[in-house]
Amino acid sequence: MTGASGLGRVLLPLSVVAALTGCSVAADRSGGPQTLQVVAGEDFWGSIAAQLGGSHVSVTSIVTDPNADPHDYESSSADARAFATADYVVLNGAGYDDWGQKLLDGNPSSSRTVLNVAELLGKRDGDNPHFWYGPGYVRSVADRITADYERLDPTDRSAFESAHAAFVNALMPYQQALATIGGQFAGRRVAATEDIFVYLATALHLDLISPREFMQAVAEGNDPPASAVAAFEQQITSRQAAVLVYNVQTVTAVTTNIQDLARQAGIPVVGISETIQPLGDTFQDWQVRQLTALRAALTSSHADG
Repeated sequence: MTGASGLGRVLLPLSVVAALTGCSVAADRSGGPQTLQVVAGEDFWGSIAAQLGGSHVSVTSIVTDPNADPHDYESSSADARAFATADYVVLNGAGYDDWGQKLLDGNPSSSRTVLNVAELLGKRDGDNPHFWYGPGYVRSVADRITADYERLDPTDRSAFESAHAAFVNALMPYQQALATIGGQFAGRRVAATEDIFVYLATALHLDLISPREFMQAVAEGNDPPASAVAAFEQQITSRQAAVLVYNVQTVTAVTTNIQDLARQAGIPVVGISETIQPLGDTFQDWQVRQLTALRAALTSSHADG
């Protein structure tokens, strides 16, 4: 896939790692509880993991660059060190971050717990890997992370329960934005340049009309079939879609052309990203900002059909 190159890595500091005893967190040499060392393959899962752990975890998110395509990520020696010292790892799975699994395989540890989101959700390689755009999937992941934290550090169970409740509360604006768009625009026809938007469109009850072959090819870094390109262009030029959604971290000639056609046809164009933007924002604030932009575009649209 053609995207920005030289994807940067922002690693949050890791605390000194103490040894795990069984599945529980051991005390450090000062007699205090150990902070769980958590590594997330991507910052959207890292944001959730950090909120659910509070002061009892130290989270490192590997893929964070808002200006590059995470599909093109190449791991570094720093990433390998982070995985090697982790007590808990969250990977997206479904082929999205195979580099992370390779790092784990290269440094096996019986004391490290790994959450593969795809496996949790019953998904496999080849399935649409953009699970963080599925609201129900997000809640399932959050519930599992909390359960794992409580198992790894049972002495802080009450703190993790409180953090989980606080996170669910923090998701309320996100849930409200989903409900508002779904209630106001259910059935509205929309288009997207790749399948990053599929789960969210379903949650919003929108009718995603883009050729599936086009969306999947772009997401996988391949050229879409000529027939799919022609069909998509016809949908756009005939103004069948109320809004066009595109991935701001994927830049190809074919997706740029679709965006240009949409603007020429008077179809609002909305960008969404694969990693949190702006860098350092929370998962929920990032999602609410994108949903707000989508709602504004749907409100202003005058699509035919």
